[in-house]
Amino acid sequence: MKKLLVASVLAVCATARAQSQASVDAHVEEAKRLAGPDLTALMVLCKPAPSTRPSQAQVDAGVLAQIRRAAPAPGRVFENLYFVGGAWVSAWAIKTPEGIILIDALNNKDEAAALIEGGMPKVGLDPKDIKYIIVTHAHGDHYGGAAYLAEKYKARVVMSDEDWKQTEGKLEFQSGWWGPVPKRDVTVNDGDKVTLGGTSVTTYVTPGHTLGTITPVFDVIEVKENKRNVHHVMLWGGTAFNFGKDVPRLDKYIAAAGRMAKLAEEQKWDVMLSNHSGYDGTVSKMEALKKLGGSGSGQPNPFVLGTYQVVRGLGVMGECAKAQKDRFLLN
Repeated sequence: MKKLLVASVLAVCATARAQSQASVDAHVEEAKRLAGPDLTALMVLCKPAPSTRPSQAQVDAGVLAQIRRAAPAPGRVFENLYFVGGAWVSAWAIKTPEGIILIDALNNKDEAAALIEGGMPKVGLDPKDIKYIIVTHAHGDHYGGAAYLAEKYKARVVMSDEDWKQTEGKLEFQSGWWGPVPKRDVTVNDGDKVTLGGTSVTTYVTPGHTLGTITPVFDVIEVKENKRNVHHVMLWGGTAFNFGKDVPRLDKYIAAAGRMAKLAEEQKWDVMLSNHSGYDGTVSKMEALKKLGGSGSGQPNPFVLGTYQVVRGLGVMGECAKAQKDRFLLN
């Protein structure tokens, strides 16, 4: 049954319908079916997206409102994976014997200092051990603290070539609440690996949210019944359709979601994270994990979804992108 659903997701992603309100509704209904009762947070993507990008005033007001939200406490979600982010933007720390690989660096220096530097010691990590900062895409809520951390701890900053180009040219979005763009450092292409202390992060380029969005894939360890179990994590690197009426971008997003669904099935990815906690339920899952006794308690880890659910999640995103594409083509 599960393999049949995986095949169904891939088939639907490949199916083209003539644009109509009926086709929009069909994509939304298929997204609802795939989401089921457990992946409903992703259904926000099926709401109509604006055809124009937000104004500068809207960007600044929105960023400030999000930064002012009370941040959740940092936490360990697997033996080697820690959350050190905010209420809006996530930052993930992968611990290795030779240091830390940080995924995303929040909005600015102050936020990075308070939540990443300040949060790491609370979960037994030392920010001095940060060796790499992987920036999932070239928007300031993810790179804003990178220059500060890189300079202070001599960490290498990693981004795709397309998104480095964006930081070196005209940015899609700017805000006075974001830190400066980091200087080009490590450039990765699709399928490259960032390796530290025996841990490798594969950087898949999944264009759509930006042209060079990176989706990192890596392994985490869970201790259960005195056994070290390995889980395979996909951290989707860019989710929202905030680029206006850009059908080619949506086509890239749809293709990326379909491709990653196929890889998820082939490689048995069973954990799906996001760089915005609203999409993956990180805060509620950390609270649930704490009630269960934390990582290593032997209880089922709420972050482990299973490959079936990961493929469904990618299917939801692909179907919502198809619905949005049809809306744009109708107008």
